Amino acid sequence: MVSHSGLITVMQRAARKAAPRIRRDFGEVEQLQVSRKGPADFVSMADKRAEQTVMEELRHARPDWGFLMEEGGTIAGDPTKPRWIVDPIDGTSNFLHGIPHFAISIAVQEPKPGGGRGEVTQGLVYQPLTDESFWAEKGRGAWHNERRLRVSARRDLSDALIATGIPYKGHGDIARFEKILGAVAPEVAGIRRFGSAALDLAWVAAGRYDGFWEENLQEWDVAAGILLVREAGGFVTDFRGGDRMIERDEFLAANDQLHSKLHKLIAKAVRA
Repeated sequence: MVSHSGLITVMQRAARKAAPRIRRDFGEVEQLQVSRKGPADFVSMADKRAEQTVMEELRHARPDWGFLMEEGGTIAGDPTKPRWIVDPIDGTSNFLHGIPHFAISIAVQEPKPGGGRGEVTQGLVYQPLTDESFWAEKGRGAWHNERRLRVSARRDLSDALIATGIPYKGHGDIARFEKILGAVAPEVAGIRRFGSAALDLAWVAAGRYDGFWEENLQEWDVAAGILLVREAGGFVTDFRGGDRMIERDEFLAANDQLHSKLHKLIAKAVRA
């Protein structure tokens, strides 16, 4: 049995408590109450119920911690304590269309000593349909259930399978995406768009994908996944190779051999 902190236990318990209702709702997806949240961006009652369940379980374990959540927004807690970052269903559009590819994402973000928010130290991406738990703790590695994760060892872009997200109505810059796609696609073995950034990053950590890039993501989409990739031996940066992913809203993840190659292709494309 892999040893991990009590926080990972709390996160897994919260995700697994929400999972049965998510699975039931997924099985009855056509009867869900769905409201519009924005252009081509939907939120379901299942999303809200899952977030409430996760929040209640996490709050029970750490009553003085705050939250940053996709549906519930920011809930203040003790500013000297960590906060939870929660996406109850990352891949909502997949969920609502009956596509079985989505996940619960939970992360722990530490406070900065002088105020504000610092680094993420624990992360979980949980697939409720397959009971796959991808989790990581800073300095203690990344894991898939009880198996240690490592990013892929591929060295050549021509062998690499890369994940991405495609801009859609009201979200993202299509022209900019096309420039990047035009630079990357001819150099790699394939590009996939599956619709869940949390799982994309977890799969990079697991070596299923060799790399990932996307823009226009929220902190709750990527907080756990970034930690997973880094603890599995990979790199995550913005498109300039820096550490301002959230600020620039640019995310590039890969192993040490492929990251610099992808970075050069993408950086050149966005400058063109």
